[in-house]
Amino acid sequence: MSDRTIGYIVGSISSTSINRRLAKALERLAPAGTTLVEIPIKDLPFYSPDHDADYPAVATEFKNAIDEVDGVIIVTPEYSRSIPGVLKNALDWAARPWGQGSFDGKPTAVIGTSQGGIATAAAQQHLKAILSHYNAPTLGQPEGYVQSTPGLFTDAGEVTNDQTAEFLVSYLEAFGALVDRYARVPASA
Repeated sequence: MSDRTIGYIVGSISSTSINRRLAKALERLAPAGTTLVEIPIKDLPFYSPDHDADYPAVATEFKNAIDEVDGVIIVTPEYSRSIPGVLKNALDWAARPWGQGSFDGKPTAVIGTSQGGIATAAAQQHLKAILSHYNAPTLGQPEGYVQSTPGLFTDAGEVTNDQTAEFLVSYLEAFGALVDRYARVPASA
């Protein structure tokens, strides 16, 4: 595939999120022919089945944004050994109404950063379980557990450590290959 658009969802709405900085680094490091665009979640109301018959415009826009990209990278922090509630809420919107899940067949990757040695491993395992239920083909390797150190990512998305930058490039290349593989699969498969 020569050109692809990858959406990314940042699982934190914090203005000081290191995961947002990681997402900006991925955007900056994207290989030629790949464009990364954010799919925002902060304006989504709390999901309730009461909305299924009449989806709010912001939720429809969110689902459409997922539908319009070739793949999705979810950049998640870890809150209490799991994913943030705001991210789970967004995923619930994407999964509904029943039978209209936006992640069904959508190539997806998971990555995250924290100061801890195992980064966001527990959150990512929970997230991968949810994505499996959604029938989202998910990148298995390389796994994206990035230990953040002060100054590793600048606000502009620069990576100050060459090894980390090289890893992120290889991560994006591996995900690009997954996206390309699913782009060749006929819709009826």
